[in-house]
Amino acid sequence: MRLDKFLKNSRIIKRRTVAKTACESERVKINDKIAKPSDNVKPDDIIEIQFAQSALKVKVAQIIENPKKDDAEKMYETIGD
Repeated sequence: MRLDKFLKNSRIIKRRTVAKTACESERVKINDKIAKPSDNVKPDDIIEIQFAQSALKVKVAQIIENPKKDDAEKMYETIGD
């Protein structure tokens, strides 16, 4: 699944266009490499997102194409530094 679509479907970022902009601004990394919106995400990947005042680090648990609201949280696990 594309990175921007994963961020939207997992509800980490609310809109796909916002996810795409974050990737293009080099604020998103997959496995310590700067990611593009079109990069593929697979289970066990580590995604780091730099927001304005905070950062979020998650591990991809599973890929769900069209998750319901309750299933979105099952797509990732939050990792603390």
